[in-house]
Amino acid sequence: MQMPPDQAAYYQTVWDIVRQVPAGHVVTFGQIAVMIPVPEGIEPDVYQRIGPRWVGNAMNAVTFRDEPTVPWHRVINSKGGISLEEGSAPATRQRTRLEAEGVRFDSKDLIDFDVFGWDGPDDDWLQERSLLRPHSMKTPPPSPDEPQQLSLF
Repeated sequence: MQMPPDQAAYYQTVWDIVRQVPAGHVVTFGQIAVMIPVPEGIEPDVYQRIGPRWVGNAMNAVTFRDEPTVPWHRVINSKGGISLEEGSAPATRQRTRLEAEGVRFDSKDLIDFDVFGWDGPDDDWLQERSLLRPHSMKTPPPSPDEPQQLSLF
């Protein structure tokens, strides 16, 4: 698999973003990838496909020395689940840490983005670092033009 042109800088950017995720919230690999502008020499459609994997590689590269400052456990997949091998020690550690922060899993072991999803840091922080706003994983509110069913209760 192709790697980022400057892997060390890319990983550092990913870790800087992850450090912004507040306790009790989660972000996806894909959300982090879209915050980082397409690296020079990489086609945008290629980056869209491999960017989340690069973010996963950056999370996998977090060392025990880095772990206290990089809350890797707050990064999950786009389905709302833990991507580590089910039942493995790292997956159990990720789930335990998330639950300790108040994050809850449903009966399918997924996290509700509407409740626990993070929509990124503030605009000033992004602008200072030349990063982009991530897409939200939350369900969009209904359009005011959409007819709404009245509730009788």
